Amino acid sequence: MESWLKLSGAVGLDDLELADFPVTGRGVRTLRRFKEGERILTIPCGNLWTVEHAYADPLLGPALRSARPPLSVEDTLATYILFIRSRESGYDGLRSHVAALPTSYSSSIFFAEDELEVCAGTSLYTITKQLDQSIEDDYRALVVRVLGQYRDLFPLDKFTIEDYKWALCTVWSRAMDFVLPNGNSIRLLAPFADMLNHSSEVKPCHVYDVSSGSLSVLAGKDYEAGDQVFICYGSIPNSRLLRLYGFVVPGNPNDNYDLVLATHPHAPFFEQKHKLWVSAGLDSTCTISLTLTDPLPKNVLRYLRIQRSDESDLAVTALQQIDAMDEKVSDSNEAEVLLFLVESFCHLLGSFGTQLEKLEEQLAEGVYPSGGDAWAAAHVSLGEQRVLRLARKRAEDLLSAVESGSGNVRGSLSALARCASCEKVSAQLMLCGRCKAVPYCGRTCQVAHYKEHKAICRATASKSGAEMK
Repeated sequence: MESWLKLSGAVGLDDLELADFPVTGRGVRTLRRFKEGERILTIPCGNLWTVEHAYADPLLGPALRSARPPLSVEDTLATYILFIRSRESGYDGLRSHVAALPTSYSSSIFFAEDELEVCAGTSLYTITKQLDQSIEDDYRALVVRVLGQYRDLFPLDKFTIEDYKWALCTVWSRAMDFVLPNGNSIRLLAPFADMLNHSSEVKPCHVYDVSSGSLSVLAGKDYEAGDQVFICYGSIPNSRLLRLYGFVVPGNPNDNYDLVLATHPHAPFFEQKHKLWVSAGLDSTCTISLTLTDPLPKNVLRYLRIQRSDESDLAVTALQQIDAMDEKVSDSNEAEVLLFLVESFCHLLGSFGTQLEKLEEQLAEGVYPSGGDAWAAAHVSLGEQRVLRLARKRAEDLLSAVESGSGNVRGSLSALARCASCEKVSAQLMLCGRCKAVPYCGRTCQVAHYKEHKAICRATASKSGAEMK
């Protein structure tokens, strides 16, 4: 691959080499010192994998152009890669790059069922399940629209669904995206440059030159000879890192939870509310990212204040021209919003297959081998649960403030209790029948907590005169 790139005019390869590193695996090592901002590597336009180059290929191009509707960028690049891999002659340069690619990936779509179950309840779990089905559907459509129409170009034994999944993961994990000056975007794969691993400790350092069409990598920090060279994929949570790139960063500061808020168009006063959402820069369906640094963003409250407004709230809003719902509409509206959030966060946390403390215990005990798929899935679950717990705590604190400032607010926090077993918060928990002091979701949670509660229960019951019935 390096010889082909040098002959094509690639610059910088004499100062770099591919190497295996203890944690990241295959990567790129420097052979000399680099200062931050210095150009390390340039890959010419002719060596890049792009949709334009796929369409320009004399064999592949006509088949791609025949597809109606046209293939997506992902499918075009995936088909291009598989086409080159299937060729037994010609395309020597591109085939040398394909030969250097991983033969398998650790993205979540390749997880065994029991490995994926470790992160049950996370956005990754849901998206991976959806991806499994959409990939099958997309592959069948690709066979009908292109692969099956040109059997001489695309022998199906080399274009199986497993091959297709491998090619998709190659695109997801190695492609670079750039926005062009005209507003269009380009997605490309750059041989050798795609061997660089991610680090959040370096500055963004890959550049696309519109005039020449080349891809360059700059030093994102100072490097000494022998250092591994990194690029930065961006501020990405573990759920996305594992889905697209096949790895996680333990304790990732960029972990988040994407909260989806939606309102049916037939809901009361929908048109009035929709206008308010638009004025606040929102829509009737919004996905808002909860993060470790901002677990309850203002947009969540803005959205729900509008959604939970009744006729009188809307009238007050119109009369007082409350700016994009930055302030509470009324105490009752605010309490209803915050109660909804507390209960929703409790429900979401309860849906995780393994709770936070148990996961931390399992990781500490080595239940999931370090670096394995289940270990990675556990870190995704940890991150999302931490964010949701912070969001719940924030909502509870705000609700307490509303309650203390306005007296007996409808549905106040004092009306809520937390299950002693699963920690779900609700206004409708049952109390232990004997001591009448400890709340539970139901019989299952009460039985699960009995060993821990038994001694306290007897002592409390003896003092109160309560009995188990």
